[in-house]
Amino acid sequence: MIDRHEAIIWLKKYLNDDKLIKHSYSVEAIMGNIAEFLNRDIEFWKLVGLLHDLDYEYTKGNPENHSQITSELLDGLIPEEGINAIKAHNYLYSKYIPASSIDKSLIAADAASGLIIASALVMPSKKLNEVKIESLIKKYNDKTFAKGCDRKRIKLCLDVGIEVEKFLELSLSALKEISNDLDL
Repeated sequence: MIDRHEAIIWLKKYLNDDKLIKHSYSVEAIMGNIAEFLNRDIEFWKLVGLLHDLDYEYTKGNPENHSQITSELLDGLIPEEGINAIKAHNYLYSKYIPASSIDKSLIAADAASGLIIASALVMPSKKLNEVKIESLIKKYNDKTFAKGCDRKRIKLCLDVGIEVEKFLELSLSALKEISNDLDL
C-alpha cells in the first residue's frame, strides 16, 4: 500500500485546483476521525479520503467516469476495499452500491466537508474556529443553506452506527485540526 507521502505526490500530479486539493485534505481528516471513532485502520481510511477525487478534474464534465479513472490508477496500490469505497462515493454513476462502513463513511465525509466549509465561510472571520457544533446542526437542518450539500449523503453515517450530530462533531473537529492547511 502506498503511504501518505506517495499519495500527496499522486494528488498533486492529478489535481491542480487548490480548492480540490484542500477538499481532499478535508475528507482525509474527517475519515481519520471517523476511523478512530469506529476503531478502524486510521491511516488507510485517511488515504482513501485523500485520494477519493483524484480524477475529478479529468471527469467533471463526465460524471459517469468519476472514480473509474481513480480506481484504475490505484489498482494494486491500495487495498480493494479502498478502491471500492472510492467507486461507491460516486454510486449514482459507478453503479457500485455502497455496502461497507468505509464506503458509507466516505460518502458522508465528502458531503460533510462541504457543509462545514460553507459554514466557516459565512462566519465574520471566515474561520473554522468560529463554527460551533450547535450552529452547524442548525445549518444542517436548514435546507436553504448550502443547497448543493446532499444531507442524505451525510445521513449514511447512521448506517455505520454514528448519529448525525456526532458525525458532524467528529467532522468539525477534524477540520479544525487542519484549519491552517485549509486557510480557514
